[in-house]
Amino acid sequence: MARIHQLPPNVITKIAAGEVIERPASVVKEMLENSIDAGATRIDVEIENGGMDRIVIVDNGGGIEADDLLLVFASHATSKLSDADDLFRVATLGFRGEAMASIGSVAQVTLQSRPAEAPSGAEVHCRGGELSPVKPWNGAPGTRIEVRHLFYNTPVRRKFLRASQTEIAHCTEAFTRIALAQPQIHFTLRHNDKLLFDLPPTEAWRERIAAFFGRDLEGGLIPIDNRDEGVRLFGFVADPQHSRANNRLQYILLNGRFIRDRSLQHALGEAYRGLLLTGRFPIAFLRLEVPADAVDVNVHPTKLEVRFADSGRIYSLLLGTIRKKFLATDLTARVRPTAEPVAAGEEAADAAAVAAHRENLVAWARGAAAAPAAVAPAAASGTALADLEEANQALLELRFDPPPGPPLALHRLERSWPAGPVSPRQHEAAEEAGRRTPLSAPPPAPALAPPARQSHLGFQVHNRYLVTENDEGMLVIDQHALHERILYEQLRARVLAGDFEKQRLLVPEPVTLRPEESAAVLTKQELLGRLGIDVEPFGGDTVLVSSYPAMLANLAPAQMLRSVAETLLASEKPPERRDLLDELLHMMACKAAIKAGDRLSCEEITSLLEQRQHALDAHHCPHGRPTALLFTREELDRRFKRT
Repeated sequence: MARIHQLPPNVITKIAAGEVIERPASVVKEMLENSIDAGATRIDVEIENGGMDRIVIVDNGGGIEADDLLLVFASHATSKLSDADDLFRVATLGFRGEAMASIGSVAQVTLQSRPAEAPSGAEVHCRGGELSPVKPWNGAPGTRIEVRHLFYNTPVRRKFLRASQTEIAHCTEAFTRIALAQPQIHFTLRHNDKLLFDLPPTEAWRERIAAFFGRDLEGGLIPIDNRDEGVRLFGFVADPQHSRANNRLQYILLNGRFIRDRSLQHALGEAYRGLLLTGRFPIAFLRLEVPADAVDVNVHPTKLEVRFADSGRIYSLLLGTIRKKFLATDLTARVRPTAEPVAAGEEAADAAAVAAHRENLVAWARGAAAAPAAVAPAAASGTALADLEEANQALLELRFDPPPGPPLALHRLERSWPAGPVSPRQHEAAEEAGRRTPLSAPPPAPALAPPARQSHLGFQVHNRYLVTENDEGMLVIDQHALHERILYEQLRARVLAGDFEKQRLLVPEPVTLRPEESAAVLTKQELLGRLGIDVEPFGGDTVLVSSYPAMLANLAPAQMLRSVAETLLASEKPPERRDLLDELLHMMACKAAIKAGDRLSCEEITSLLEQRQHALDAHHCPHGRPTALLFTREELDRRFKRT
């Protein structure tokens, strides 16, 4: 039997180093934090071979006394804590006293430092934990640390490091997280003698964000700022037009420290619910200021995770602040400028095409012709574009007469149904009558922010898009996406109010499903009942449908139930009740909404545009697709060579 024995000190230090120093990026992070705690206003970082060969960090901070240099590499030696109570009011980035001891045990380190008031400095070398005598050093005030050959004495650890390109990417991310949180400090970063970043100090945080992520993203940032009993949340969230396939552009800074918090990331995702497509993640740069005694930062060796005294309040503050800001902001997608110039030199050929297009537009608007095809970009260049602009303006000023054909019902919730249960045949007749029932606009809902003046005059293109105008420019609207959003919000309001309209069948209809579909449907009987879908087992894999949502009258009960089953089985793991209810409402709104290819009458176009004004999130469909694209007047002028 093996006997218990105490590990030797050199093994203990290597184990501790493994908890703090995972790769070169960990060295960069720890040393940058020390420089910031020292009060530096400029920090220069040099890296070679992804940090595996050499890392140098130079700062102009307060420096270290010569008598303290040896203590820098001692375990749990720090100037930032005095007693255990200090752990619960940490106001510095570093505090454990482990970083330099861990780095020194697995690398060759040179530490040179000089306090500002000292006539000269001192230096010490640490090689795998072995310290040299302290020597004089005649350098500038501040501290210089050079780390060479990381993990040279732990070849197993070094073997797990990746290629230079991968390691410098991790180092750059560590640098970004810290430099982003400290815009008042001048940072530089070099790799293999190539300057990657030179970030002068700035008081405008979005300037530091733009330096890292570009002007395009910076232009799409929406500022937020809110307080709640000593806690402040401020920063920027990105317009839903900007998103990523992962959550790496979610920077949450707690008292200047980058953190990863699943609860806050979940709140951020909830704030963007319905504004992003599935698989896309929001972009955010958020700062939290929390009293030091209200958060525990001593729960993880790398200090990436924290524990809040009142995490629920922080969650609600983040979610509520962003959602309120979104409701007060016009998030209509805007067409971004393009660097590609419109072809020129084709004025003569274009003039005839534009003139013909003008005639077709006016004829169609008066009901004397079919809808014209759009003018191709190549046929929209030169001075003839002035004629096209006049044609479009004339079109918007015309009074439309309805085109031939029956109107399509847009709002099936307002349909008048026969009293009492109906048979499937009666249901078909009622559906046909409902299809010809014009849309009546709902009463106005209170708006959190006055919208821009919106014209209710528009026209349909290719039986799928609506074109209209507002104060900013021209709107091109996806008719299906917009109607889906309107129906979803109305449905959700009725479910929450317990006023969901359902239609009973005179003769319940049996529907045979696959075994897993039948099980999923019957498991969620109570939830489906809230949506007007009453089902019960009928033997085997057959389910009996006795009622279904009135708005889905154009779907056969079997088709409707199979769509519900697909939604229930779509997730790999069982979704939360609220999420499942939301997904079912998405499905129902999508099924009931008008489709691309449905021709609308002028009354229906006008009614749909009117209802857009009353939807809270009219700029996106429930699945996160934009419902409209805005071509601003400035962008139109630029593309038409008027600027």
